[in-house]
Amino acid sequence: MTDTLDNQAPTPPPGPAEPTGGPSGDTARQYNGWTKNSTLEDYSLRYAPKSFRRWTPYVVATTALGGIAYLADFAIGGSIAITNGFASAMVAILAAAVTIFLTGIPISYYSAKYSIDMDLLTRGAGFGYLGSTLTSVIYASFTFIFFALEGSIMAQALQLGLHVPLAVGYLIASLIILPLVVYGMTALSKMQVWTQPVWLVLMVAPFVSIAVQDPHKFSQFTHFAGNSPTGSSISLIGVGAGAGVALSLIAQIGEQVDYLRFMPDKTPENARKWWGAVLSAGPGWVVLGALKQIGGAFLAFYIAGSIGLSKADQPIQQYLAGFHTFAAPVALGLATFFVILSQIKINTTNAYSGSLSWSNFFSRLTHRHPGRVVYIFLNVGIALALMEGGVFGVLNTILGFYSNVAIAWIGAVVADLVINKPLKLSPSYIEFKRAHLYNFNPVGFGSMLIASAVSIVAYFNAFGSYGKAFSPFIALVIAMALSPLLAWLTKGKYYIARTDDLPEPLFTDDGLLSAATLTCTVCAEDFERPDIAGCPFHQGAICSLCCSLEKDCHDACKTTGSGGPVPLAMPTVLSSTDS
Repeated sequence: MTDTLDNQAPTPPPGPAEPTGGPSGDTARQYNGWTKNSTLEDYSLRYAPKSFRRWTPYVVATTALGGIAYLADFAIGGSIAITNGFASAMVAILAAAVTIFLTGIPISYYSAKYSIDMDLLTRGAGFGYLGSTLTSVIYASFTFIFFALEGSIMAQALQLGLHVPLAVGYLIASLIILPLVVYGMTALSKMQVWTQPVWLVLMVAPFVSIAVQDPHKFSQFTHFAGNSPTGSSISLIGVGAGAGVALSLIAQIGEQVDYLRFMPDKTPENARKWWGAVLSAGPGWVVLGALKQIGGAFLAFYIAGSIGLSKADQPIQQYLAGFHTFAAPVALGLATFFVILSQIKINTTNAYSGSLSWSNFFSRLTHRHPGRVVYIFLNVGIALALMEGGVFGVLNTILGFYSNVAIAWIGAVVADLVINKPLKLSPSYIEFKRAHLYNFNPVGFGSMLIASAVSIVAYFNAFGSYGKAFSPFIALVIAMALSPLLAWLTKGKYYIARTDDLPEPLFTDDGLLSAATLTCTVCAEDFERPDIAGCPFHQGAICSLCCSLEKDCHDACKTTGSGGPVPLAMPTVLSSTDS
């Protein structure tokens, strides 16, 4: 349990910090202090370098799984069961979980292999450099929607346990997150590792207690009808509608790979642990997620008779009743503590991932990057506004609509990774740098837009009640079918705008990729080879961040006739013992 960042990661080299430089020969570009501090910045817009990725697979996986401590699963499961009855809810939850698990495997693998986050992965998986800006907003929306839902749950706990007014509770739930998120993976790894055992014990304790004291409740749960017009029996419309709500969580894989990008390189020695960490912390999050949804459905049934269906989906009420079965004198305090702990664990991840997504979005549109820390405040501010607006009261509606767009995006990315690449309709590798990408790739971008449009039309009843209920699955099927079709029609020409003209990475005697570095001509800092491109405009090497922020070059490197090899300094290679 002591295997955290403190004894794993070395002090990172200084990164660049506010742009002031120009073409080659001018003063080196300078950035502000937040951007220059790599511990705060966490390589938010770039490849995570080998020299920084010194965590073990266990620490990375534990940190990633710590972020799924959210209680929205209990609220979602309770809400689905109350609306659709037992049988429909169970099938809906399982159908969504299988879909999320299968789509999460290739995304997790490619992110861990190439050490890039969801946004950089999307760029190279059929969307293009600017095409993925839309998905950045989709992903950012996921983080602030769920931050708001989780913050609302914390506020409910503060109101019940400490008599804090809801409006004040929303503010507290927002402000308490900020100090932890500022220091990125450095602080989050430590917090998640040490709080995980306590959280797991408290989460399962009520179910163990009920199983011992009143085991018949579990069999009675199978007859729970909630408000469903078909009672506890199965209904196709109920299954589709419930799965649509659960599928809104499909974008959670983005938060998982925000941590998986820090995985160490896979070697013959660590291959089993590497795969175990990637699968458990990547798609594996949904296994626990589905169990929590089923648990939330059960607890909603368990307390519905005493407090009514309208409050039965509130996690604080569910756990208050659960803890009351074995710790009645301190049940309220214990439930309040558990909810607050859970919300801190997940909302640090929501705020962290949101800051990465907004950083990617604004850097491409404005060619400025004040630092990831700035966008933490933006993301938390939007979430606070949603909380004050009562987002928890329209949970099913918001998540049902959102899932149509999110699953179209994920479906298009997955199709490129598991269909287009094996069929050689797209490059076998992931290219994320602006210098090598077209601004828009119709393969992923077009597939997502068409799939989203059709599924949203279906969601608003254009194709009847069944079309509305299964609209997320319509989005998934269309996106995954259109991606290879468009890749074939375009012959994959919009993936790579120009070839990489830099020297190839060097390898050590044992066959492992060395930490080859090049100096960026613009900011004069050293970066590892995967984060560097050749730049005709600056007549030298340029790091991916400086390339993104350059607004005077007008993509000269991708203009016909302006490319060609650029003379560069040879890479600096660390010894095999350092790599």
